Amino acid sequence: MSGRPFVLILDYGSQYTQLIARRIRESSVYCEIHPGTLSLSAIQKLAPRAIVLSGGPESVYGDQAPKSDPGLFSLGVPVLGICYGEQLMAHQLGGKVEGGSHREYGPAKLTVKEPVGLLAPFAAGDEISVWMSHGDRLTELPAGFRALGESPNAPLAAIGDPARRLYGIQFHPEVAHTPRGAEMLRAFLFEVAGLEPDWTPGSFVDESIAAVAARVGPDDRVICGLSGGVDSSVAAVLCHKALGDRLVCIFVDNGLLRAHERETVEHTMRQSFHLNLVVADARARFMNALSGVTDPEQKRKIIGREFIEVFDEHAAGVKNAKWLVQGTLYPDVIESVSVRGPSAVIKSHHNVGGLPERMKLSLIEPLRELFKDEVRRAGEALGMPHDVLWRHPFPGPGLAVRCLGELTEARLDVLRKADAIVDEEIRAANLYSSLWQAFAVLLPVKSVGVMGDDRTYEETCVVRAVQSSDGMTADWARLPHDVLATISARITNEVRGINRVVYDISSKPPSTIEWE
Repeated sequence: MSGRPFVLILDYGSQYTQLIARRIRESSVYCEIHPGTLSLSAIQKLAPRAIVLSGGPESVYGDQAPKSDPGLFSLGVPVLGICYGEQLMAHQLGGKVEGGSHREYGPAKLTVKEPVGLLAPFAAGDEISVWMSHGDRLTELPAGFRALGESPNAPLAAIGDPARRLYGIQFHPEVAHTPRGAEMLRAFLFEVAGLEPDWTPGSFVDESIAAVAARVGPDDRVICGLSGGVDSSVAAVLCHKALGDRLVCIFVDNGLLRAHERETVEHTMRQSFHLNLVVADARARFMNALSGVTDPEQKRKIIGREFIEVFDEHAAGVKNAKWLVQGTLYPDVIESVSVRGPSAVIKSHHNVGGLPERMKLSLIEPLRELFKDEVRRAGEALGMPHDVLWRHPFPGPGLAVRCLGELTEARLDVLRKADAIVDEEIRAANLYSSLWQAFAVLLPVKSVGVMGDDRTYEETCVVRAVQSSDGMTADWARLPHDVLATISARITNEVRGINRVVYDISSKPPSTIEWE
């Protein structure tokens, strides 16, 4: 994080924590998510201008309940506790939390008793629709607190100690089911904490260009891992603004690319952005390393290792190459590095975890603080064209995580052809811009089919299309049946090796967007 004013979100395991971050950032205020058990000294070192305590599934009386350091309430920094965060704050400051008998899940009405703090936009007596999700509830206020709002099942649904700028709410202002929740958060950010709405795409770009220029020595050269996707393209253009010709972009053809990917990237990056681009043909190397490998995590680790080795080798030919640029995003960091202590790591990302210790280049990750839609806005601030910024995300390991089972050139070629058909038909139906991703997956599952008078026994293709704003959650897209029918007919007729097409109707969670 740079020295900009920011909000610290302490995460206690709520499914809505990322939504809190999104809502704060939508108010043009920067925020970061950290574990709820962060030490007081670490909080002081971060020097946040405000702190938000998230919700969570535990009871404050539970043996495994995460606790904050009570000293954070004496820092003089405004604090907002949401749901479990309210209960934890009240409990640690001498209030009383009652468990179990007044569960409340779903819509409720909050009656404003005192319009101060985050309830300042309202009037006493106003009834506001809110979303509750709690088992325990606060029954006795800590010293210095006042009741600001109540609901039928939570008489202390909103509390505050205005003198110390400490506030707590039992409901969730970050979800869409609390229609005026954004107003409450803005009141806390701007009126209580005195923050300014100054974190914009333009300010981020300016800060990041300056930070990269300051970090890289005047004689250092920088290698950028360029895939042609949104993330790496924005990272490359941003760093090019900071470094000029000292940036050397390396595009690795690993044999796991989509149809015509290499040619498209070469033309776009050289002709439109005038980047210094080196194309490394490593197809044989990657295929040899992946031969016989079927485990998805092993695939990812191998691909990450080979990428780093390729960069090391090419860096050796670039005088004073000391840095490697990667397009790591905030969701990559959240998924790969648990922020809730014992929570499960979903999957490794080859550009975040598992980097070999022998890697000779230090990392520059200029987009590490951003969600995907924020990356696109940063790209717009850099003057990048719409067709580059709104390309569907493509995973770092490429088709390796969409070609389940063993990777062979023949199976990858089958997948490429099917994937190209999905892309063509989605675009022809004018659906591309409304989808987060749409692609084909090849399964090592064979079934019997009939083509003409012949019996076939070939593999299965899955069509996957999802809608999302940042990839953290996603819903399967309700594609028109005629579009699906056209895709299926074209794949089974034009792609030898597939005789069955199915459509994936799984959302994230519980599924991930990619199959591996």
